Amino acid sequence: MNPASYHETLPGNVQVLRWPHARPLPEEEIHRFFSARGLSYSRWSNGPGDVYGVHSHPYRKTLFCLEGSITFSLPDASRETELRPGDRLIIPAGTRHGAIVGPQGVTCIEAGES
Repeated sequence: MNPASYHETLPGNVQVLRWPHARPLPEEEIHRFFSARGLSYSRWSNGPGDVYGVHSHPYRKTLFCLEGSITFSLPDASRETELRPGDRLIIPAGTRHGAIVGPQGVTCIEAGES
């Protein structure tokens, strides 16, 4: 990926939208993003090095990294992508993925939609 790129499409139509500003993305903006779409969202955190094994969901998952970092793997495409604060990841239903939390831990907000 070109470091200056804001939007990246990975194999399987996984979308990564990079937060392009030096200022943090306000959490309230993320709440408004999901509420405007009628989606219920959840906020979660994990400690450094925590691992999510490869799995999939029967719904499209949209996730914002709020603090820290997390690296998502797409094993069927042999790809990885790291999310940092403000970045958004959209994973289509049925896409196999896993994740490893970065060295400072991570806090994310996510929602699923059919």
